[in-house]
Order: sequence, then C-alpha cells, then structure tokens
Amino acid sequence: MQGRLLLSALLAAAAAAPAQTQASPPAQPASPELQLVLQRLDRLEEQNRALMTEIRSLREELSKTSKGASEPVAAVPNAAKTEDRIEVQEQRTAQLDQEKISTEHKLPLTLTGMLLANSFWTGKGGGGADNPTIAPAASGPADAGATFRQSVLGVKFDGPEIVGGGKITGSAYADFFGGSGTALNQLMRLRVASVNAAWKNTTVTLALDKPILAPREPDSLAQVGVSPLTSAGNLWLWQPQVRVEQRFQFGDQAGLRAQAGVYETSESGTGLASTEYGSSLSKSRPGYEGRFEFWKAGGENRRIEIAPGFHVSSSRVMGESAPSRVFSVDWLVRPFSRLDFTGEFFQGENVGVLGGLRQGVSLLGNDELRSVGATGGWAQVKVRITQRLSVNLYGGQEDDRNRDLLSGAIGKNQTYAGNIMYRLGSNVVTAFESSQTRTTYLGAGTRIFPHYDLAVAYLF
Repeated sequence: MQGRLLLSALLAAAAAAPAQTQASPPAQPASPELQLVLQRLDRLEEQNRALMTEIRSLREELSKTSKGASEPVAAVPNAAKTEDRIEVQEQRTAQLDQEKISTEHKLPLTLTGMLLANSFWTGKGGGGADNPTIAPAASGPADAGATFRQSVLGVKFDGPEIVGGGKITGSAYADFFGGSGTALNQLMRLRVASVNAAWKNTTVTLALDKPILAPREPDSLAQVGVSPLTSAGNLWLWQPQVRVEQRFQFGDQAGLRAQAGVYETSESGTGLASTEYGSSLSKSRPGYEGRFEFWKAGGENRRIEIAPGFHVSSSRVMGESAPSRVFSVDWLVRPFSRLDFTGEFFQGENVGVLGGLRQGVSLLGNDELRSVGATGGWAQVKVRITQRLSVNLYGGQEDDRNRDLLSGAIGKNQTYAGNIMYRLGSNVVTAFESSQTRTTYLGAGTRIFPHYDLAVAYLF
C-alpha cells in the first residue's frame, strides 16, 4: 500500500514540473508497462489482505486452545479423540509384541491350527475304540467319551527368493493322536509337512503327505487323527515323498497341472509284518506316482477338475517281489457356488502300502506271494446352505478280491456318513456327524457299528 502511494506521488510530481514552464498537453493514456505494474500491485494487496485474515484466524484458534488447556479434557472433543486413538494404538502395539514369532534367520513365520474338542458315542460293534475305521470281528462294548487329541498345531513360513525368480515356502502340522488315547497318554506326532520351491509354472516339493494320486478327502471334524474314510476308499497314508509339478495354461479358463514323483510306501500295509516272514520284509519301498489334473473354470462360481493318476511299486519279502499297481481318477465338479461334488475311484493291487486295508499281500500255500486286487473309492456332496451353514454327505468302500484272500480276511469295508457344520464366528465351527461302518469278513459275516460325534473347533 505504501509502495503504491509513493509511486503515485512520483507520477504527480513528474506531471506538475513541466506545467510550470509551459501549457499542459492533452491527457495521454497510461503506458502498458505502467498498467502491468498497477495490476501487480493490486494482486499483492489482495494477497496481503488474505494473509492477514488467515493470521487473525490462526491467532483466535491458538487462543482458544491455550484457554482450553487449563480446562478438563472432556471440554475439548478433538483432544479426547486424539487420546482415544493413542490408547488404541498402544494396545495394538502391545498385542503385536505378544503375538510376534521370532526366527533366527528373520523370516516370516505364522502360527496356525485348530483346537478341536470331540464328544462321541460308538456302538458295540466298534470294539470300544473312540474313532474306529473298521468293525472288529469280535465286537466289544459301546464306548462314549470326549477328547482333545485330534487338535492340530501348525506353522507356515515364507522363505527367501531363489534363483530364477522362485520362492521357498513351507509348513508343518502336528497333532496329539499318538499314545494310547487316554487322558494322560496323548503324544504329539508329526502329521504332514512340506518345503516348496515354486516358480511361475513349476514347483518342486519335499513333503510328508498323502499319496500324489489321492490328494482329496471328505470334510469331517469327527475323524481328523486319520483321514475320513480310512480303509473305506480313501488312500490317505502320510509318507515322505518328492514331487515336481508343472502347470500349463490353456487360455484364461482352462489348464493342466501335471505332477510326478517318488513316494515312500509303508510295507506294513502288506499284512506280512506280523507273520513268520516279517523279518525278511522290506519296511519301505520307493513308489513312482503321477497325477494329471485337467481343470476348467466358468466364471467365479463354476469349476470342473478331473485328474487321472497312477502308482507303481513292489513289495519285497523272502527275496520275492509282490507288485503294487494302482490306477485312480479323482474329481471336483462345482456347477455353482453352493454345491460341490468331489471324490475318487481307484483300482489295482496291493493298495495297503498307500493306506488301504492292511492286507495288500497274501501268503498262500507253497509260500506263494499274491498281491490282493482291490477296487474302491469315495464320493461326497457338499451343500453350502448359507455362508455359515453347510451339509456334507459322503461315503466310500474298499472291496478286495476274495480269491486273493485267506479265510477270515476282510472282503469289503464300507462307511457312510453325514454331517452338519455351522460357523458360530469367523473362527469357531461346530459340527454334528453320524456315520455307520460295515465290515464283511470272509467266512464270518458282516459287523456293523454306528458312530456319533459332536465337535467344536476353534481355528487360529
């Protein structure tokens, strides 16, 4: 403002000086340079007024804040909100400090698992076991009780990146299903574990897991210590293995997962370990397996997966070989989001080394070894009624070839079950399951027992 007044005075003086000596000339318009100067001065003046307004406003707010500092905090809403946020942040920091898991190599490690409580009742045909998979030939008393021994504790880790843009990941899960099962004799044991080296289309895995040709299984909280439908169509046995997976994409909606590897068989499944020839039985043998999953998606809710597979190995006893040859096909059909059809079918011989009935090889007259032929499988229908409620109906069987068996062996084992699962919260699931197992013995008829289970699982 002062600058403008000074400039105006100078202009007036310059105009008055020549007027003293000569007549004033006609008035001339201001030059363009002068107009620009005046416009700039106007803008500066407006900016000065805006700045003064902001300064006065800030002074008033500062004055109010200083005055409120001597008053109770409740009189200053913003301060109360700030204190609340600080308190919440401190609580979260303390919680994270309690939950963190440190590793020597500073790699991310996640604790996971399930605290599972089961209460059950098993009919007289179950032989008094809390979680039987076959009906014993000599039935025992009915059994009822409760247990936590099927709880699962696991860790998952993310490892470093490796050559070629790959990444190391892995996991390990244990439960308390070892021991005799009494309240004071429940031993911790390793269930499954894996270390994966994964690239964009290739994964190499070292694992303790199900056979490569049988990755699926039914949904159940009643039978977790061993897989559901054990000895009734589900080849489940968790064993060491190495496998390679190669993925192929056929557009955005279809593809192929090809897996191949070596699986360590459990030769106790031949049924010869308890015989006089058990000392000459190899405890484990390499099995060569493959699985080829063809999949096709139809949007977010529809999907079809069909996967043929195979297993090839041989059992060795008394210097002789008993082959194990198995062909399988498993599937997932999801016509829409609320309905799944899953299952597996297999046919072959000496399937006990993979988790089938533990009678894979028969020792006939003249010390003849014969691999027992078997046909079996399982199927499940899953209905998601709501986001919280689902129903699962499943069943399976293993039917061994009678002419390969000795009298008293199991000719067929079947199990049928249904359960209702309800999610009480994001990580709390309850389930009620009813099942029936029917075991047929050659020359001794069929044994039947029911099994009822009420489960509560807390997932973490």
